[in-house]
Amino acid sequence: MSVIRFALTLWTLGVLLPANAQNYPVKTVRLISPFPPGGSVDVVGRLVAAKLSEQLGQQMVVDNRSGASGNIGTELVANAPADGYTLLIQTIPLVVNQFMLGRVPYDVKRDFAPVSLMTSSPSLITVHPSLPVRTVKELIGLAKAKPGKLNYSTAGPGTNPHIAGELFSLLAGINVVAIHFKGGGPADLATIGGEVEMTFGNVSQQIGYLNSGRLRALAITSAKRSPILPNLPTVAEAGVAGYEFITWHGILAPKATPQAIVTVLNENIKKLLTMPGQDKQWQDRGLDVIASTPAEFAAHLEAEQTKWGRVIKERGIKAE
Repeated sequence: MSVIRFALTLWTLGVLLPANAQNYPVKTVRLISPFPPGGSVDVVGRLVAAKLSEQLGQQMVVDNRSGASGNIGTELVANAPADGYTLLIQTIPLVVNQFMLGRVPYDVKRDFAPVSLMTSSPSLITVHPSLPVRTVKELIGLAKAKPGKLNYSTAGPGTNPHIAGELFSLLAGINVVAIHFKGGGPADLATIGGEVEMTFGNVSQQIGYLNSGRLRALAITSAKRSPILPNLPTVAEAGVAGYEFITWHGILAPKATPQAIVTVLNENIKKLLTMPGQDKQWQDRGLDVIASTPAEFAAHLEAEQTKWGRVIKERGIKAE
């Protein structure tokens, strides 16, 4: 009898799991953003969560669990029940923290199921309007005249602004000092407030500050100019040959999440990102839509780990 009961239990689970996935979601879904409000991860997360709430028929809420360069929120999702109700939105620190910080409380491949690589976007070199520079060449000249005296704000060790800034210093042959804050929003505000001279914030989070004159952009970090800032040169055009830095934003679930739930999420994300007439809202924020499959996102994460592991080692970039 015990063998029969065991077989019936396995059969029941095999029937119930797809049924539960088919009805998913039946309650609120939490999207963990491991950084404070104001940064690009938070901006993209809130845009996507609002639209997914409409499509799924259940509320998706963004829950900011910041700290330790994104590791606190990321670990929370890695250890969450694999039922599709706790998800993670992340970016480059997901794959670089292991190289920058030495140890992290998760393994990207072991602990997460990629759902979709949603968007990518470049960053900007922006300065406080009082800084007497209007071009990258003038900035480099000032930094060389005052080595170690210019500071730039980051969202924390190993975050996008930190990596973008260190690459800039290395390729430009200057010494600009990283000052770490707890997120992209606070990093921007530190530059706006004059606590530091410059930053490397994402286009999606800084476009409003540029339009209001609270920050001055010198260059964009992509290989090509942006349609929303066509008169702004790339960093490479402005004199730092070979420089390029692109941010990406993706959603992941705990590793054992049923494939049927991952598929539901992926299909709905792809729908909202590629819906006719919606292009402008992404373009106006400097976001390029990707809308990948889970397999494509997994391959991207593996490639990013290899790429940034090599760059960080070769360039000697440190989290301190």
